[in-house]
Amino acid sequence: MGMERNHGGCMAVRSLPPPSIPKCSHPASAANADDQTCGSPRWIEKGLSCVCMKRKGTYERICINLTPLQEQRLQRLKHRMNVYFDASRREHQEALRALWYATYPNKELSGLISDQWKEMGWQGRDPSTDFRGAGFISLENLLFFAKTFCNSFQRLLNKQCGKRATWEYPFAVAGVNITFMIMQMLDLQSTKARTFVRAVFIQMLSEDEWAFDLLYCVAFMVMDKQWLERNASYMEFNEVLKSTRAQLERELLMDDVMRIEDMPSYSLLL
Repeated sequence: MGMERNHGGCMAVRSLPPPSIPKCSHPASAANADDQTCGSPRWIEKGLSCVCMKRKGTYERICINLTPLQEQRLQRLKHRMNVYFDASRREHQEALRALWYATYPNKELSGLISDQWKEMGWQGRDPSTDFRGAGFISLENLLFFAKTFCNSFQRLLNKQCGKRATWEYPFAVAGVNITFMIMQMLDLQSTKARTFVRAVFIQMLSEDEWAFDLLYCVAFMVMDKQWLERNASYMEFNEVLKSTRAQLERELLMDDVMRIEDMPSYSLLL
């Protein structure tokens, strides 16, 4: 998977100080036309090198022309998103086993097809059938979460916080759905930038190549928090996922959020 390891866990990726975003020399007269010029995806699609967005009364710009580093990391992430889970590939089998032992370090796995997988929240004996929606990256996300934030991962897996519903969401399948939701939210597969969330995330990607995986961990924590606040049950999972996406989008566009670690909900992982 290419993740660096340190004593059985992921090494923290060193993040550089957030770069300053140059102030845009946008005319003051445009203050009354935010929706038409600065906040509209149509403005981005004109192929301009930068887009303006208003934050607390001042205009800032986010460049759409990617730096070589951004382009490299974006292409690498797109490649990950396009890899389907293939149960016949040895590296995929090993990743699945790694997820099991990261989740249950003291429990032997009887096989890649086993009733044991239901304990983790897969729908059946063969977890490979649940990856169809989001592909191999959804397995990578779960494994990253398990190894990087093992305590938070175990709390969610074992439903240790709050008053739980009688019919809870299945942990692993929920994780796959969260990966798919983030992929849709970031819209990284499109040829043109259509949202500010995408542009902001690509900037974050230049600071930390594991930004997608970190965002996944934050999203899982936000989803569980909203689940508890709503006293939700399984049939409400999609609504909780929608509100989770809305919360992530709000936080990504906050003034002071330049890295995933700056998001208010990142603290849920600590």
